[in-house]
This record gives sequence, C-alpha cells and structure tokens, in this order.
Amino acid sequence: MKPSLLLQDDELEQTSVVANNTMNRERGLNGVNSYARELSFDPVERLSALERPRWLDLCSGEGIALRMATAVLPAAAVLTGVDLVGPLSRGAGPGSGDVELVTASLTTWAPPVGREYDLITCVHGLHYLGDKLGVISRAAGWLAPGGLLVAHLDPTTFRLPDGRPAARAVLRALRTAGFDYDSRRHLLRREGPLGDCSLPFAYLGADPEPVPTWTGQPGVATYVRPLPQA
Repeated sequence: MKPSLLLQDDELEQTSVVANNTMNRERGLNGVNSYARELSFDPVERLSALERPRWLDLCSGEGIALRMATAVLPAAAVLTGVDLVGPLSRGAGPGSGDVELVTASLTTWAPPVGREYDLITCVHGLHYLGDKLGVISRAAGWLAPGGLLVAHLDPTTFRLPDGRPAARAVLRALRTAGFDYDSRRHLLRREGPLGDCSLPFAYLGADPEPVPTWTGQPGVATYVRPLPQA
C-alpha cells in the first residue's frame, strides 16, 4: 500500500534515517570492516597501475579508506569523497596525501566539468537515498572509459505507485542499460560510462518511514513510475 505522504529529497534529507552520522565512519581499506571486504575487491589494487588514478566514493563518511589510499597510490591520484553529513573530524587521519572531502547532497552534487573517475564506489549508501536511480544514472555518467562503478543496492526497497514491489522491473531496466547485479552480495556494477542513456522511471518520492534492508539496518523505500518505452 502506498503511504499517504511521500517526501522529496530535500525533505527526506532532514530525517534521522538519511542524515546519518554513523555511515562509513570507521571503515578502512582492508580487514574485517573494510571496503575490500564489502566490495569483494581491493580498490587500491585496481587503481595502483594507473599513473593518475581517480576514485570517487559516495556516502564516504569520514573518508578513512580514501585517506589510507593516499599512502599507496601515486601522488597525482585524485581522491574525492562526498557525504551528506560529511566528516565529523577534519584532522588529517590515516595517510599523508590530499583527499577532497565534500559535504553535499548526492542528488545535486556533480564533479567539476570534464572530470571522470576510474573508480566510483558507494558502500551501503544507496539504502539511505530517495532517488536511488537518479544517483546511479548520474554517477555512471562520471565514469572514465574502462572505469568501474560498484555500489550496494537492495532492490526490495523500490515500489510502484500503488505500493507493489518494483524490484524486478528496476533490475531488468538496469541490466538492459548495461549494469550487472550480484544478488548474493547485493552489488551493482557497471564498467564504462553510461552516456546519455537514462533509466526509464520517474521518481515519485520516498516513504518517510524507514524500511528494513538485508543488512538489518533501516533504509528508505523509493517510489517510481515506469516510463513508456519508445
């Protein structure tokens, strides 16, 4: 059943579920609580062969993984983290290089014109967004040729206008657009930029009441309307 009230993203970002000051606060590069474990690959290994690697981390929290990466990636690396709440500590933290940590909404933020990324990650961040598909589509457009986008996604959080599940329709559209989805690890992947192709859904809003995700943590139910296909 559709809720009586759907919030748009500017309203949703004021709620405690979305304005989350615990997201990725302690997660490092390797080990038990790490990006390598959650993503099933080591970001540094993928980037280290590049002369000027560029990594964008969405919902980056304190940016610990990015900071740690500065110690092993080339000095020319471009490392960017974007988070709605932003880092709670502005200290240098692990690593010695420069990391660009941006406090902004993912629904409005965009990188500088012309900048592309070799790796874009979002570790358990999409759960807390309303317009998940809009962020996915925009982020895929920031990939460099041969670049990789990988993000956790719970398709059960998508709903049709009448409240019925939209998971199958959403996953079918993502796969048609060139994304792969690992249902066991709940990981969405895409190699190479999406270009001008958009996903065929209109975002209607999000349920302000949190819903459970497979992680056991609360998330946001996203309401979408399928668009007619040409």
